[in-house]
Amino acid sequence: MIHQQADVIVIGGGPAGLAAAVSAKETGAKRVVIIERNTWLGGILPQCIHDGFGVEELGESLTGPEYAERYISRATQLNIETMTETMVLEFTKDLEIIAVNKKGIYLIQAGAIVLAMGCREKTRWHALIPGTRPSGIYTAGVAQGLINLYNIMPGNNVVILGSGDVGLIMARRLTFEGAKVQGVIEILPYASGLPRNVVQCLDDYGIPLFLNHTVVEIGGHERLSHVLVAQVDEHRNMIPGTEKKIPCDTLLLSLGLIPENELTAAVGIALDPTTQGPVVNQDYETSLRGVYSCGNSLQVYDTVDVLASHAQKAGHCAAAFSQGRSNTFKFEKNVCAGKGVTYVVPQKITTYGSIKLTLRAKKPGKKQQLHVKNGETLLFTKKLPYVNPANMIQVTFSLANTMHLSKKDIEVSLQ
Repeated sequence: MIHQQADVIVIGGGPAGLAAAVSAKETGAKRVVIIERNTWLGGILPQCIHDGFGVEELGESLTGPEYAERYISRATQLNIETMTETMVLEFTKDLEIIAVNKKGIYLIQAGAIVLAMGCREKTRWHALIPGTRPSGIYTAGVAQGLINLYNIMPGNNVVILGSGDVGLIMARRLTFEGAKVQGVIEILPYASGLPRNVVQCLDDYGIPLFLNHTVVEIGGHERLSHVLVAQVDEHRNMIPGTEKKIPCDTLLLSLGLIPENELTAAVGIALDPTTQGPVVNQDYETSLRGVYSCGNSLQVYDTVDVLASHAQKAGHCAAAFSQGRSNTFKFEKNVCAGKGVTYVVPQKITTYGSIKLTLRAKKPGKKQQLHVKNGETLLFTKKLPYVNPANMIQVTFSLANTMHLSKKDIEVSLQ
């Protein structure tokens, strides 16, 4: 076994892991190590060849590979160490990491740990779609990798189930490559991807979006031959008599993402049942002191720019913890989702100061008023002209130490 020590260990070398590692090093951590199971850094970014990355953060519109290279270059300049093709098997409550690669088994004592494992796509079995098991069924991300990295067309006559952002982007990408996209099927009464992607990837290319619809059967033997699509009611149950058979050779699934938190759960860190990521405080610290979470393993983000800014905060706080400079807990208040809100991150506030909240609305709406309350005390309010579940809401407010907090939770609501 190879024994090592590091100030900050970042598990995951995607955009969140890179941003956290760079921030930790710039904060003063001496030895920062990124552990990545793949052969490359950047996570999903190398296969995202469309532009739009970095607009908010850098003021430039970059492709995924270009954006990743900015952080990889900065990490190299800062002498941040990377261990690729390395799998973390577990970590302990004493912040010891056990990892393995072709060189052997490592036992690394960390001063702080940043969890940035990303997420994985939901599959056909998460949607429980009945029918046969032919070839031609892919998740949207896998299809994106086939085309953009390996120049392989997954099919020519395509139906996309789910209107997540990758599914919308793939509708446009497949059209560019000459495929016929029959339509995007969405079970909700609204698109689950960003509105701009609906316009730029569907409307601009005449690709239909079928809301309140779903795939109820998959047909074909060796190769997919058709899908059966039907309308659903407000309870997402199929409406009999609305079935329609669509011939196709390919079905892409854009059903959402699952944060990767098997390591997190194994060590006993508290998880949020809604986000499926860790419960964190305003510093992105989990229920295990010295362990921080960021990126899509914390919550699924809309844009890499926002993801990176939050990861930078996690990396900064991890470095401060490793140097004995972390915030002390002044109190502990739960932050809960109230009316009209699906979830809120962070789920706890443990100190006074500037507090940044991210949340999602339960459904689209206009002229909403956001309230942050502690019992009857209004801590913050803001008018929002429009809310959409696809768009993460960010608000920042100041929690002064002169404020008297009651024993009740802090509740965030939209009205």
